[in-house]
Parts: sequence; C-alpha cells; structure tokens
Amino acid sequence: MAKASQDTSKIHFHWTKKVGTEDDDVEQPSTFKQPTSNPSDQQDKKHENIKVKTHVGVPTPRKKLQAVAIARLRAVLTAFGKNRSNPPFGGLLGPRVVGTLFGSRRGHVHFAFQKEPSSPPAFLVELATPISVLVREMASGLVRIALECDKKDNEEKKAARLLEEPVWRTYCNGKKCGFATRRDCGPKEWKILKAVEPISMGAGVLPLTEPEAGDGELMYMRAKFERIIGSRDSEAFYMMNPDSNGAPELSIYLLRV
Repeated sequence: MAKASQDTSKIHFHWTKKVGTEDDDVEQPSTFKQPTSNPSDQQDKKHENIKVKTHVGVPTPRKKLQAVAIARLRAVLTAFGKNRSNPPFGGLLGPRVVGTLFGSRRGHVHFAFQKEPSSPPAFLVELATPISVLVREMASGLVRIALECDKKDNEEKKAARLLEEPVWRTYCNGKKCGFATRRDCGPKEWKILKAVEPISMGAGVLPLTEPEAGDGELMYMRAKFERIIGSRDSEAFYMMNPDSNGAPELSIYLLRV
C-alpha cells in the first residue's frame, strides 16, 4: 500500500507537473505572445487605422469645397446670362430687335438694328445695292441677304464682335451684290431713325429737305426682327410677321468665314 500510494503520488505529481508545463507551453503563446510577439503587426494595424481615419475624414471638406465651387460657378454663369440677355447699355442687342431699312430712291440701302425704337443703332451698314432693286426683290417674294466677312488673326478675332466688323461681302438671294460698309450713326442717320421712331411696323416714304436727297423722298421699311445667335461667327435676323404664318419676308444673315 505504501508503494502504491507513493506511485499514485508520483503519478499525480507527474500529471500536475506535466499539465503545468503544457499550460505554460500552449496557453502562453495564445494569451501573451499574440499581442506582444508581433510588434510589426500592431504597427501595420495602427497605420491601417490611421489610413482609414484619414480616408473617412478627408471627403467631407472636399465635398464642401466642391459644392462651394459649383455654387460660385452657377452664380457666375447666371450673372453672365443676365448680362447677355440684358446688356448694361443700349448699344448691344437682345433676342428681339427693331430693324429699319431706309434710303433715297436713287441711293443705296442703309440697314440699322436697334435694341429699342429710341436707342442708338448697334449695327448700321450701307449696302451697295440700290433701294429700288431691293424693293423689287421684296415685291416678288422672299428676300434673304447674307453679309460675309473674313476671319482675322486670333488676337484681333478675340477683340472684335461680329457686329463690329467694318466690311462685308453682300449676297441677295444667292447673287453677289458688291460690298457693305459699317457706318457710324451721324446726325443725318439719327434724324431719319427719330422720324420713324413712332412706327412699329410698316413701309412708306418720308419727305426730305436736304439738297443731296435727290428727288426729296426717302423710302423706308421698319419691323421687328428675331435675333438668333448661332455662334461667335454667325447671327441671323428674321423679320417677324404679325400674322405668324409662312416664312419671314426678309432674313439677314451675318457670317464670319
């Protein structure tokens, strides 16, 4: 019995020691070595946490900046559109303009575009075509007048508007009719425009007292035109018919080619 108890105690002691060593050998790496034995993994996790936090935190101010930039851009475009449709001074034209075609019976055709009946003309040209020829063309049917000018260098092109071009090649219903020249509105032209200012639409003859007027009569035609801007180098003006049926009797095209 003494020997058996000794064996049992030895076995028990051996089992306790063995279990203790296994716990020390097995549990230690699972409880202590995992967090402390790989410092590089902890640094990687820290870097990953930093990256994730940075990635999450940055888009908020970027989105705010983008929203502010878009709002400012829209405000600028809106202001630009308002300035284009409502220019700050009467010299520029809007989508609806007043067109006046006038000249003495034996003289050349003058054509003026005004923003309002009382405003100075933003575009005034003298055509080489006699007004009597143009009247006959309009009596026979539709009239399309095309004014063409040449493109210039980039620097000059940026500075000049299409309505400010000085010289134009003239075509009437596809036939070349010489050249047209841009004119300044002098006292004589302004007096004619003031004389027809009360007339919204119509054609007729006005008496003139100037000796250079020839037979003393001035023919005119006045109407409202719709202005269409195709590009920086093309604009079109269509005479608006009060009946709103059929094609416009007179169309004028400005082209820079």
